[in-house]
Amino acid sequence: MPTIFTRIINGELPGRFVYRDDVCVAFLSINPLQPGHTLVVPIEEVDHWVDASPELNQHLMAVAHKVASAQQKVFSPAKVGLMIAGLEVPHLHLHVVPIRGVHDLDFANADKNPDPAALDDAADRLRAALG
Repeated sequence: MPTIFTRIINGELPGRFVYRDDVCVAFLSINPLQPGHTLVVPIEEVDHWVDASPELNQHLMAVAHKVASAQQKVFSPAKVGLMIAGLEVPHLHLHVVPIRGVHDLDFANADKNPDPAALDDAADRLRAALG
């Protein structure tokens, strides 16, 4: 059975995409830790990052770097955090999050009801910065 991320990648469920290539996609989290919180997800379903090939992990990291650079331009955070948790969806994904402090990486603080207009604006701004 396809993961929820595969369903988003395939267009079966909506997603606010900011990046796509032949290997991976990047789209905004529906429960962002901070504005601009982006997930970098391989198209191939891989559950755990240690099961991915070194080449895939390297590519995901390179895309996360591009996204983080765009987030720095758009949101001017103190830092951009990077996290691989992987407990909630069994499909490898990197969380790329503009942060002010380590508390901004606490999933207990995720926005469970984000404003759709704010998500659309963040996606538009990131797409423009990734241009």
